[in-house]
Amino acid sequence: MDKKSLSERDICTKLVTPALIGAGWKLAWFREEVWLTDGRVLVRGKLAYRVRNPGAKGGPKRADYVLYAENGLPLAIIEVKRNVFPLGHGMPQALDYAERLDVPFAISSNGDGFLLHDRSGITEPVERELGLDEFPSLDELWAIYLPWKGIESADQRALIAQPYHTDGSGKEPRYYQRVAINRTIEAIARGRRRMLLVMATGTGKTYTAFQIIWRLWKAKRVKRAVFLADRNILIDQTIQQDFAPFGEVMHKITNREAKKNYEIYLCLYQAVTGAEEWKQIYRQFPADFFDLVVIDECHRGSANEDSAWREVLDYYHGAIHLGLTATPKEKRPARGQATIADPEYNLKYFGNPIYTYSLKQGIEDGFLAPYKVIRVVSDVDALGYTPERNKVDKDGQVVEQRQYNTKDFDRTMVLTKRTQLVAARVWEYLEATDPMAKTIVFCDDQPHAERMRQALVNLIPEAAANRRYVVRITGDDKDGKAQLAYFIDNDEPYPVIATTSRLLSTGVDAKTCKLIVLDQTINSMTQFKQILGRGTRIREDYNKLYFTIMDFKGATRLFQDPEFDGEPVTVHEPAPDESVLPPEGISPARTSDPTA
Repeated sequence: MDKKSLSERDICTKLVTPALIGAGWKLAWFREEVWLTDGRVLVRGKLAYRVRNPGAKGGPKRADYVLYAENGLPLAIIEVKRNVFPLGHGMPQALDYAERLDVPFAISSNGDGFLLHDRSGITEPVERELGLDEFPSLDELWAIYLPWKGIESADQRALIAQPYHTDGSGKEPRYYQRVAINRTIEAIARGRRRMLLVMATGTGKTYTAFQIIWRLWKAKRVKRAVFLADRNILIDQTIQQDFAPFGEVMHKITNREAKKNYEIYLCLYQAVTGAEEWKQIYRQFPADFFDLVVIDECHRGSANEDSAWREVLDYYHGAIHLGLTATPKEKRPARGQATIADPEYNLKYFGNPIYTYSLKQGIEDGFLAPYKVIRVVSDVDALGYTPERNKVDKDGQVVEQRQYNTKDFDRTMVLTKRTQLVAARVWEYLEATDPMAKTIVFCDDQPHAERMRQALVNLIPEAAANRRYVVRITGDDKDGKAQLAYFIDNDEPYPVIATTSRLLSTGVDAKTCKLIVLDQTINSMTQFKQILGRGTRIREDYNKLYFTIMDFKGATRLFQDPEFDGEPVTVHEPAPDESVLPPEGISPARTSDPTA
């Protein structure tokens, strides 16, 4: 056989696969050409496209082989190169993939044999060459994997061997979800009781939580679990989608009624807590009723010692507590100003994250949308505003004569013309790009959201003809809240623009949102990152490949965290008389890759 004339796939088929089978590996224990990432979305001026060529920069990553234990746990990566290259030519790629999949073995081959790198540090030397007939067996690799993960007893091995849920549709966890799930199960197997997962919005935290609960439940390590969240729509979405396989054993706690004949519970923090004792429904369950408590969006105060939600965790202190958040460390507040968003509470309570998957990594992998930033500074924001002496407001009250700045606007000082300017700039952008692009305008409070709605309605012709083009969706607006389900429905064109204050900042899965407008004073990195997450989903089938942040109050300047969020594609700061569109202009994103 002339090996040097063989392609990579020929080497796999004729040499590597037979070597695996010869070492006792069954076909069900390894997979070939396993796609790990989707390929990054690139935005180049008017064009946005996904890089689909695996060989191109930013292209999708594909492992030639992934080897699994019988339970589906990944053990090793094999990267194969043509025989014209040396044995270890594929090792850098294999190490990258092994690190991503959290496996101890990275292996390179050119058809002459194998170069095996042991990341566990258990065996020596770290790298060793093996002949084609010397490939290690499953038992040999498994015997190293277990101590590497700190798994010793038969009970621990049985727990980590519990399979994932499958429904026959082919859906399975992405590589980073597998790592998050496996690390959690392994930590619980080792006896850990408090854990924290940090995963950027849009990366499937709820699905990850479902797989964790499912495996623990099926393994009978957890008999009853409760999933706590802070938005009713999130609970309903979870029941109907990710948690649906639990079926009849699942129950949503409502009407402050504690039913005890279910196994998987979901509820709002607010539904089981309250200042009055009769509202504290969680106390109607025995303290040892739940074996697992999953706290979604735990940055919102569940681990704060002064929070009512913390009482729930203290009451179920014997259960395993798993915190989920999309927010890394918050800037530490000034002395005496600690808030329930201060992650010092979370880190103190849960410990350091056992896994972090950032927005930056999600964008690089092609699972999350890149973003552009447009910072608009009006004259009044740049220079401030000082009312003339004895000026009265619309209610006839004398306005305090002092200089008002951006932090005052729409809080202590309402400037109608400024609101109209913000609306005009938003419509300028939408009219030039896509008038039907789903848009969320974040305002300082509910009255501000109403003023913004009116300004947009008076400006946009379509809004005058269709009352659902612009809606206010806030906690005090029953009719507006009723439109939320339509706003996040991919197939519903209306509403197009939603003005809000905090209701849409977290827990709302608006997959096709293309424009996020910040006209809100934001003093919390946590809040900013949650808002940012409203646009991070990619939906190629709906022409959603990236999103734009239009910032009127400087939030994007104050809360940049490039290590977690990455860098924006572009930052445009138009002068007052300059177009709000970046110089290159923007057109609807294309879904084809001209370089592929």
